[in-house]
Amino acid sequence: MSRTIYLLRHGQTELNAERRMQGHCDSPLTELGQAQARAMGAALRRQLGDARDWHIIASPLGRAMQTARLVCEELALPAEVIQAEPRLIEVAFGDWEAAAVEQLHAEIPALATQPNWHFNAPNCEPYEAVIERIEHWLADPLLPNQLIVVAHGLLGKILRGVYAGLDFDALWAQDMPQEAFFKLSEGQLVRIESL
Repeated sequence: MSRTIYLLRHGQTELNAERRMQGHCDSPLTELGQAQARAMGAALRRQLGDARDWHIIASPLGRAMQTARLVCEELALPAEVIQAEPRLIEVAFGDWEAAAVEQLHAEIPALATQPNWHFNAPNCEPYEAVIERIEHWLADPLLPNQLIVVAHGLLGKILRGVYAGLDFDALWAQDMPQEAFFKLSEGQLVRIESL
């Protein structure tokens, strides 16, 4: 049986609402973010029915774990089934952690025209390192065949691109929704709306 991955981004956080870079720094879900997480869980329930045979894996950051717990509630699964996976943590934005996006773009206008502008951050995790950990995770022979993954915006975008073999332009043209998630199966990406 080929592996199927449902890839979710965490719900909106306080720093998301303030349009700040998040990376490895963390903030809790807003009320909207909690509603988004529950809606993704409900949409998954409609997709899967009984989810007891599915494995739940999440980035260890608080916002992803909080989202995963809310998804589990909607799937009638105990939070204890969630496994933290460090390889799915968000990209580290170095000196730009918690920085306001609009301020960064005002100070460095060229960023607004670069699809991968995040990687200009001083002391940022290198793009190659992000690709390496994603590829390592995807190739892990111990991964179960039925996975629900809760991760992050930029990490999820890159993961989808690596999974589907997208070229540079196609990878960076993808969005990072919090009101939808993706089914990854047979090398294909299928977007599933949750609201």
